[in-house]
Amino acid sequence: MLEVLKALILGVVQGLTEFLPVSSSGHLEIARYLLKDESTAEVGLLMSVVLHFGTALATVFVFRKDIFNILTNAFSGESDSRNFILWILVSMIPAAFVGVFFDEILEQLFNKNLLLVGSMLLVTAALLWFSDHKYESTRKLNISNSFIIGLAQALAILPGISRSGATISTALFLKIPRADAARFSFLMVVPLIFGKIFKDLISGNLSNSDLNFMALGVGFFAAFISGTLACLWMIRIVKRAKLRYFAFYCVVVGLLAIGIQAI
Repeated sequence: MLEVLKALILGVVQGLTEFLPVSSSGHLEIARYLLKDESTAEVGLLMSVVLHFGTALATVFVFRKDIFNILTNAFSGESDSRNFILWILVSMIPAAFVGVFFDEILEQLFNKNLLLVGSMLLVTAALLWFSDHKYESTRKLNISNSFIIGLAQALAILPGISRSGATISTALFLKIPRADAARFSFLMVVPLIFGKIFKDLISGNLSNSDLNFMALGVGFFAAFISGTLACLWMIRIVKRAKLRYFAFYCVVVGLLAIGIQAI
């Protein structure tokens, strides 16, 4: 029952923080530290795959009409939809490169290193604070700014850097309209999440023993439900220019994480 409760907490943390600009990876590391999670590497990896699958499906659910229209229009030859797919593919290049060539190095960073998490949360706070000032929305998405937003997504692989916060902030710095920035930020990560899940599943590193299927199921549904609610909430937050409030939150949590590590 304790494992089920831990899975519920981790699922809610993953679901909320995947979309809110506060770093899901950073909060999961903090949660695992506070919960004294001593899961084996294999079981921990499987739980991570399940939680990310839940938030990926939440994104697909929230943007199901957009995704359907983009795909159907692209196959019918509509240029805007084909361009949008191209921009998504371009934005994936930096993160895919980092994931393929630096995967082992990155895994070493995800070991309850709260000093790193806290420091990166302070970086996230700075991004949110400066991007939330009113910028004139004069540009549209294109190949070049899609790649730049993709670079921000690659940087957000570091625990404590919020993926949504980094990508949306970068888009706002590039003077992309707020609604377009939020939509692109959430859709651009879906192929990467499914790609990472597939890579982990075929890696042979997942354990087939000592699995708590109830805990995995609870974690999945907690991530999906909380992720759906957080995604809808985040879209409204971006449109209303309220990101700076999360900057304060990131500062507080970042300093607490650094303080906990120092104790």
